[in-house]
Order: sequence, then C-alpha cells, then structure tokens
Amino acid sequence: MTTIQHAPATPTRCGPTVHRADTPPNRRRGGDIRVLLSPASVGSTAGFMGTLTLEPGEVVTEHWHPYSEEFLYCQEGDVLVTLDGEERRLVGESAVHIPIGVRHRIVNDSSTTATFVFLCGPLAPRPELGHVDTELPPGVR
Repeated sequence: MTTIQHAPATPTRCGPTVHRADTPPNRRRGGDIRVLLSPASVGSTAGFMGTLTLEPGEVVTEHWHPYSEEFLYCQEGDVLVTLDGEERRLVGESAVHIPIGVRHRIVNDSSTTATFVFLCGPLAPRPELGHVDTELPPGVR
C-alpha cells in the first residue's frame, strides 16, 4: 500500500539556481573543482554537490572524507581512479561510490578532458573537517 504525504502547510523555501560559470574554481587538490550546491550557497543541510574538470595530465590528489561518502559520476572522459590503493578505470557515463574513510585519487592519464559531477554527504561538523589530505597539493614539495 502506498502512503500519500501532502506538502507541509508552510512551504519550504527552495534555494537559488547556481550556475557553474558563476562559481569560482578551487584548484587546491588539483583540477577545476566547483562546489555548486552547499550550505554556503543554498543552505543545504545534508551534503554538497559540484563539478570537477580534469584536463589531460591533471590529478586530484589523494584524500579521504571522515564524515561523508562520495558519489562520483564521470560525464565524459577516461581516468584512473585509485580507491584505497586499488586502481580502476572510470569512463564517461559511469559512476563510483566512495564510502566514508576510503582514500581516493583521480588521474586524467588520457588525451581528452574529463568532466564529473560529485555529491558528498552527510556534512562534516565543520567544513575544515570534511577532507583529510594524504598527498601534497600539485606544485607543493
């Protein structure tokens, strides 16, 4: 039997539409990472979502999330993803689930641009606790 739930009498306010072009890139871990939907941008409380663009030769350095699982969808491209030391290919129109605590790294070792959509949740208690870096950022020794 299906239960029908009606919307609350007081509607919940939806956040704004966020455009990728209006979101500055974060290149700290490599690539072009843009968090589109987050507590800061739309008031989300369960997680955050964004895009990643990796040009040929670019890397997202190894890190892990102590509070969040990550869903990573490759829109186009062909990259090498390393999950807790296990290497696997992620190609266009495929996805991988990265559980809480799993170290992960992405390398675009192909000759074409790779684009992704990612979602992480639940949120860490504070943003600075959400990522643990296990590799130095690109260009840092």
